[in-house]
Amino acid sequence: QAAAAAQAAAAQAAQAEAADSWYLALLGFAEHFRTSSPPKIRLCVHCLQAVFPFKPPQRIEARTHLQLGSVLYHHTKNSEQARSHLEKAWLISQQIPQFEDVKFEAASLLSELYCQENSVDAAKPLLRKAIQISQQTPYWHCRLLFQLAQLHTLEKDLVSACDLLGVGAEYARVVGSEYTRALFLLSKGMLLLMERKLQEVHPLLTLCGQIVENWQGNPIQKESLRVFFLVLQVTHYLDAGQVKSVKPCLKQLQQCIQTISTLHDDEILPSNPADLFHWLPKEHMCVLVYLVTVMHSMQAGYLEKAQKYTDKALMQLEKLKMLDCSPILSSFQVILLEHIIMCRLVTGHKATALQEISQVCQLCQQSPRLFSNHAAQLHTLLGLYCVSVNCMDNAEAQFTTALRLTNHQELWAFIVTNLASVYIREGNRHQEVLYSLLERINPDHSFPVSSHCLRAAAFYVRGLFSFFQGRYNEAKRFLRETLKMSNAEDLNRLTACSLVLLGHIFYVLGNHRESNNMVVPAMQLASKIPDMSVQLWSSALLRDLNKACGNAMDAHEAAQMHQNFSQQLLQDHIEACSLPEHNLITWTDGPPPVQFQAQNGPNTSLASLL
Repeated sequence: QAAAAAQAAAAQAAQAEAADSWYLALLGFAEHFRTSSPPKIRLCVHCLQAVFPFKPPQRIEARTHLQLGSVLYHHTKNSEQARSHLEKAWLISQQIPQFEDVKFEAASLLSELYCQENSVDAAKPLLRKAIQISQQTPYWHCRLLFQLAQLHTLEKDLVSACDLLGVGAEYARVVGSEYTRALFLLSKGMLLLMERKLQEVHPLLTLCGQIVENWQGNPIQKESLRVFFLVLQVTHYLDAGQVKSVKPCLKQLQQCIQTISTLHDDEILPSNPADLFHWLPKEHMCVLVYLVTVMHSMQAGYLEKAQKYTDKALMQLEKLKMLDCSPILSSFQVILLEHIIMCRLVTGHKATALQEISQVCQLCQQSPRLFSNHAAQLHTLLGLYCVSVNCMDNAEAQFTTALRLTNHQELWAFIVTNLASVYIREGNRHQEVLYSLLERINPDHSFPVSSHCLRAAAFYVRGLFSFFQGRYNEAKRFLRETLKMSNAEDLNRLTACSLVLLGHIFYVLGNHRESNNMVVPAMQLASKIPDMSVQLWSSALLRDLNKACGNAMDAHEAAQMHQNFSQQLLQDHIEACSLPEHNLITWTDGPPPVQFQAQNGPNTSLASLL
């Protein structure tokens, strides 16, 4: 009897070994085909499908469904089959004890697929169920909470997303992961900043700062938390238009990213599974720091510095996009281009700006989500371009379209400020609308946003309006307010614009000495930025001032400067208006039109079109 039992056990073992060997062979072949160069996905799928006729145990069956679903999801367009396999993996794995990795990976991938198919209502209950049953598995519980919070964020339901991140932070604290607690809290801080809930942001960021400083762990993880924390602080300052106040934080951030780039990625896995998260790859963080530096340089009016950092960031992005198709890289690229386009319009490079607007259109065509997030900015940029080439009716149409598409308060105030300046230049055509707009951005009381920079700009627009109406004393009051605010935060462009307009007012009033005291520093600042329009305006005023004062030599020199600026601007104007992309100024509805984009890319020159 004992011999028979031993024989049966041996036979069973041999059968299990045989089963293992066929399974491992098929798995080996599948992996070989998946990792071939180029991958042989059809053969990989065949090998995995060959597992099922052997009637494998439930564990192997569930894992194979997950592997098939994953391969089909990531490497093919056959989402129906991918969904079917992932649903089976999720269903079977729930019946098997201690099978967490397969169970929760199936839930995570399946909900991702549902979202891709716009079945968000199917993804949410699936993730909630997975979160509910994963509380004993810290890594998956945290990962699924992040995933559901991200889903709510994409749906613009920031309240639910913040609640989930709060739950995650508390769970991470309970399981002893201060690192992941900080990640949850910083993510929540980011959403609160997006919602403008500043009263809640300040104590949260203070707490995050303490956690980050006190946490002793992997140096790269610690520095990446500091980068996240400092990026939030810097963007908070920039949103508030506080260009000077932000400098210490920005310097810390730049030093922090230099430290990270010298650290080696240690492959030591954290002892706490809840710590197995990274905020962003090191290379993405570098691009992000370049990006916030560009934002700062643009606001402060250091446009050559903005250009230098944009070039570095775009070069880095091109390299990254060859190996990585992460959607965040396209977002970084679009935001960088949006800032450099504004720089080009100020420095008198309208043709290049227009080609870069077309580039943003092309990027937005590849991603509906990117377009819905940046449509208002795109129309705003087209509005600014229209102003620079004096197409005021088109500028009005673009700004009006942008206002219709945005619910972002700062962007709204920026657009209204620019639209008001268009109406002021147009004279008496839009008096009623203009008065209504000026009332909505009245800097003296109930200004709609907390941005120091935008409020200073609103004072400037008021000054411009009073100047055009001949109310010079009122104009001086508004412009002195702009100067006071822009000097307090180093807003160089607003300072230059206010000085030259004040100089113009004093010239009209016959106070040539005071006029000269305004125009000379305006010219120096405009040359430093460089701001081509203010240089043109200042040189014309200097010419007239010196002529009026009998300084023939200085008048001739200023006239020569004015002539040079005029020629440069005119040449650029002609080149921009000759480009096929110029037709974009008529687009005010729907996705960006394809037919207006040049075939030659950003190097199209005037000569090739004439």
